This record gives sequence, C-alpha cells and structure tokens, in this order.
Amino acid sequence: MKNSPKSVARHQRTRKDHSMETAEDYVEAVDDIVTATGQCRVVDLTRHFGVSHVTVTRIVSRLVREGFLQTEPYRPIELTNKGRTLAAESRKRHQTVYDLLLALGVSERIAGIDAEGIEHHVSQETLRCFERFLKTSAPRTDGST
Repeated sequence: MKNSPKSVARHQRTRKDHSMETAEDYVEAVDDIVTATGQCRVVDLTRHFGVSHVTVTRIVSRLVREGFLQTEPYRPIELTNKGRTLAAESRKRHQTVYDLLLALGVSERIAGIDAEGIEHHVSQETLRCFERFLKTSAPRTDGST
C-alpha cells in the first residue's frame, strides 16, 4: 500500500512539530524561571515539569547542542539568542490560541490546557487566520472598543 503525497506531507509535518514541542516548552520554562528568580538550574526544571533530573539533563544537553541553551557544569542554564527567539514565538503562538479558545467560549481552565497542546501544531497560515478573526470578530476584553 502506497501513501499519497498529501498523507506523507501531513505526517512529516506532525513529526517535525512533535520534535520541536520539547524545545519550545523548555525555552519558555527557562525564560519564565529566569524572569521570576534571576536564574534557572536543572532542579528548577525538574520541579516545573515533574520529571527526573536525568530527563532534564538529557534534554538540556540536546538543546545546548541545538543552540537554544547554554550552560556549564554547576552553572545556571541560560537562553541563547536563538532560544529567546523561540521562547517569544512560542509564547505568542500560545497566547493567540488561548485567546481564540476564550473567544469561542471555552473556559479559561480548559483553554489553558488545550492551548498548551494546540500551540505546538498550529500552522502559520492557521495562526494568521486566528489573529485576523480575533482582530475583527472577537469582543474586546481589555476595555477598549
């Protein structure tokens, strides 16, 4: 049985999205922790994600190799410029998805949970449509008209 080109492309995109999920989550977490406390260490990430020290160490090592983070033994974890860019893009995508779900009537709690998954898989085209919809159709919640 041969896969159609559309099927192959769809699955390739999903695999690519999955491979970036962890990087996006970790750079956002490092950014949040540094903003809140001034520095980020492995133990902070183990608490944040509820995973083992070994898991965090492996992921941080991978993200250092990929150029998103920098660290040295016994030193805090820092974002590189590439990591800061990814964190900002991911945070913006998350906020757009979250705002759309709220505009559709989803509760804040569920919108927060769902946005965390959707943000990693939404295409740029779909995201632009979400943003356009929010600008033109959604009621303003910030008090402006």
